Amino acid sequence: MIDRSYFVYIMSSFSSVLYIGVTNNLQRRVYEHKNELVEGFSKKYKCKKLVYFEEYKDINQAIEREKQLKKWRREKKEVLIKKLNSDFKDLSKAW
Repeated sequence: MIDRSYFVYIMSSFSSVLYIGVTNNLQRRVYEHKNELVEGFSKKYKCKKLVYFEEYKDINQAIEREKQLKKWRREKKEVLIKKLNSDFKDLSKAW
């Protein structure tokens, strides 16, 4: 059996719009966001900074977490991000 990871992540625009997604390849997905390769919300609002992510071994848990985070008020999302990344820095900069 393949040991696979799934990621729930939050991207931010420079105007602080937040996008929440789930993927099995975080580096590829962040690259797609940064280069506007996928049509939709994150491209429209230029969400290009990775500000938060969590890793899961079970896709169902990752999807449930994504749904949970999407229902949260913005303030609660910001508190979560600040626990890991107080300055909202781009966590993918070093890649």
